[in-house]
Amino acid sequence: MKIYDLRSDTITKPSKGMRKAIADAEVGDDVLFEDPSVNRLEAMGAEMVGKEAALFVPTGSMGNLIPLYINGGRGSEVLTHKDSHILHLEVGSISAIAGVLPISIDTPRGILTRDSLKPHIRKAAYDLSPTTMIEVENTIAGICYPLENLKEIKALAEQNNIKVHIDGARIFNASVATNTPASVLASYGDTITFCLSKGLGAPVGSLLCGTKEFIYKARTVRKMLGSGMRQAGILAAAGLYALENNIERLSDDHTNAKIIADALKEKEWATFNYDDVETNMIFLSVENVDAERVVEVFAQKGVLTLSNNDQVRLVTNLDLSNEDAKEVATILSSIEKEDF
Repeated sequence: MKIYDLRSDTITKPSKGMRKAIADAEVGDDVLFEDPSVNRLEAMGAEMVGKEAALFVPTGSMGNLIPLYINGGRGSEVLTHKDSHILHLEVGSISAIAGVLPISIDTPRGILTRDSLKPHIRKAAYDLSPTTMIEVENTIAGICYPLENLKEIKALAEQNNIKVHIDGARIFNASVATNTPASVLASYGDTITFCLSKGLGAPVGSLLCGTKEFIYKARTVRKMLGSGMRQAGILAAAGLYALENNIERLSDDHTNAKIIADALKEKEWATFNYDDVETNMIFLSVENVDAERVVEVFAQKGVLTLSNNDQVRLVTNLDLSNEDAKEVATILSSIEKEDF
């Protein structure tokens, strides 16, 4: 039985071209600023999102933690959506390491608005923790932020002298899906982190981007967190290949997600919002059936997925071809409610 892995867009294997780029990578000591591949990756990444500088970090979690530490600051508050990655999937580092108090806000579809944020902003006082940063996740659960929301959030932040950090792990999915340059989307954040392994096929790494002054501070915090890297050009080469070759093809993942969503839409047992399938993610549930059981049934048919609370997540990726997506759609179409 053929296995179709839709657990994440991080499960992909480096392509032959990427492996060759890794093998041929020019390297040096990055702690001494002497790794040419890292330097090139940081310069390219910063330019692509319209920022002055960038820092190569091993994970997106670190890429989010550093601005929380610097721009959030200990004893302060950061506003974020209740379903954000920094709250649920970064081991509490927002408080445990950055010393920041997260204020979670509940809004439809994970999209924050000016009106939802404004009541939570607190000014500095001797007995209050002031609001110092707003965190926006784009995409969030595969959903793209409307440009107008980003504009209003940035304007609100500037009015209150608050920084905006964008967790743009999948910012290029948002860029491709909305036909908006990544630099435009990133312009509404003071800082942005984007991932090289989510959707883009690199085996590891993220880029944190911002002003030169911020990145200078970020390099120090990266070191404090144990991530001064030496001949990291071997990893950076994969990131360079990803940025040069794997962005435009994200539209294939989006198309494949729609193919699968079209099949699920016809099944009375599948509950999900079809309009929320904007990029490469589908979140569904089956009434009166535990998500773990749904995952089990799908796996028995050769389709690997993950449970996410009471939902099941399916993520298309570059190792899933268009023909594969059609076959997954056929498999899911064959499942009936009694199979659960």
